[in-house]
Amino acid sequence: MKPMGTIPADYAGMPLTIAGRSAEAWAEAAGDTPLFVYDFAAIARRIARFRAAFPHVDLHYAIKANPFAPLLEAMAPLVDGFDVASAGELARIAGLKWGAAVSFAGPGKRRDEIEAAIRAGVTINLESEGEAARAIAIGDMLGVVPRLAVRVNPEIELRGSGMRMGGRASPFGIDADRAAAVASEVIEAGADWRGWHIFAGSQALDEGAIIETQAETLALAARLSEQVGVTPPLVNLGGGFGIPYFPGEVPLDIESVGAALCARLADLPAVLAGARFAMELGRWLVGEAGVYLTRVVDRKVSRGETFIVTDGGMNHQLAATGNLGTVVRRNYPVGVATAAADTSREVASVVGPLCTPLDRLADRVGIARAGPGDLIAVFMAGAYGLSASPAGFLGHAAPREILAGVPDVPNAIFTSPQA
Repeated sequence: MKPMGTIPADYAGMPLTIAGRSAEAWAEAAGDTPLFVYDFAAIARRIARFRAAFPHVDLHYAIKANPFAPLLEAMAPLVDGFDVASAGELARIAGLKWGAAVSFAGPGKRRDEIEAAIRAGVTINLESEGEAARAIAIGDMLGVVPRLAVRVNPEIELRGSGMRMGGRASPFGIDADRAAAVASEVIEAGADWRGWHIFAGSQALDEGAIIETQAETLALAARLSEQVGVTPPLVNLGGGFGIPYFPGEVPLDIESVGAALCARLADLPAVLAGARFAMELGRWLVGEAGVYLTRVVDRKVSRGETFIVTDGGMNHQLAATGNLGTVVRRNYPVGVATAAADTSREVASVVGPLCTPLDRLADRVGIARAGPGDLIAVFMAGAYGLSASPAGFLGHAAPREILAGVPDVPNAIFTSPQA
């Protein structure tokens, strides 16, 4: 038997309930499986916790974590901005009342994407000198003053992060030793310089490493600003907050991170004294709030090993199968959502319907005995789930998505257009 991650506290106990309703009830409401259910009340609690821990820091939601339209609409009044990484993501928030607090990051922005961002008044986080020149030229062509921030590729990296974004050669950002010069060129060209974006890593669970990185980020922002000779309107400190997917991992203590950052913000160098600060978070806000439900269609034993075969798999939840950047495959938390508390347990592998051995949602884990008709729940499914998976692979049916727990709003059920 192999270990698996810990089921989030909001979903402890079987049969599973989500936002006050049973998993089976959600499946019946959706009309079919597989489906994702996102509990917005859990997300709202995360936002409130952030506000309490970081009272002087703006909160931006990184849409890449989960771009589900009803989720974005519910999130809009609770956050200070959105971070997008494509014109497609920008289009997803076009109808929302998001004001000007939207930033656009990512290398390889096409000319039409830069033009759309400038027309919309979005801040473009510049990834290179060439992108800076293109954005300034497009702004001149349009007769619109572009809002431009400089994304910095810092010398530092976030220790223990699942994805390190600094401290090395990178397609992301302008190397720190050239960043001030680019900012000065942006200002001299008459653009609206919006400050710095400094992102050292993501999916970190080490409070000490995050505290250290934020201190170094503030020092770097101060040094660069001194070189430019201008106080930046905004310093985006990135994100990096992780969630505990795997065995042995524990939740991040953001209160200790917040206390350390607040102390530093209270004692800033003069060049940063008038700046605003923001953090962009994605998976920490939404990851634990999502559950992927998939129906068991078969149960088989092969050479002594039990396989629970479901109607959904890596085509919807790639990360849980270990095929989204994981070097060593480890098990996400899973459970039999329809099992009674006293159901006998067994060691089994949960596999999806795809014709590939990579389609394995859980590898030899201890779970309640399951058979055809039961529902399997894959937890930690609120971030980098459907939109980060090969939904069109082999042409299986699209999953449903449901946003639950929004006050005074009926539960919305959508079939994804991605499949």
